[in-house]
Amino acid sequence: MAGTRSNSMANDKQVVLVGVDDSDFSMYALEWTLDHLSSTHKKLVLVYARPSVAASVGFIGPGAAEVLPVVDADLKRTATKVIEHAKELCNHKSVNDVTVEVVEGDARNVLCEAVEKHHASILVVGSHGYGAIKRAVLGSVSDYCAHHAHCTVMIVKKPKLKH
Repeated sequence: MAGTRSNSMANDKQVVLVGVDDSDFSMYALEWTLDHLSSTHKKLVLVYARPSVAASVGFIGPGAAEVLPVVDADLKRTATKVIEHAKELCNHKSVNDVTVEVVEGDARNVLCEAVEKHHASILVVGSHGYGAIKRAVLGSVSDYCAHHAHCTVMIVKKPKLKH
């Protein structure tokens, strides 16, 4: 029995989950992950939280039937673009063992649920660098995940350009 257990443990890879979106901050966090976290004993999972059509439109009323399909198509295009860009970054760094998921919903909930689903040992998210007021109004995905995800959370800040 002990031999079987050690063999299964040797095949288990730690899961590194990276939240990606269409921002430079998220792609920087992915690049940082690829550069700094060895992929030797790790499985990389990229998760894109696709906003729902209703949340993107913000209203449902007269004319919604014409608007919703256009918004849905745009959201799908954005998701495809984000995932393709993320895969290109991984390929460029010779990281090919990547699982990609697009899940509709609020990024805070989607990422925390993905941590549970994949048994992630670390969640990496980018920081948009919002100030206190903007963070209070918009909510911070990274702050929420730091408090609610059941794993280590790495918040990667993109360096500010110096003039």
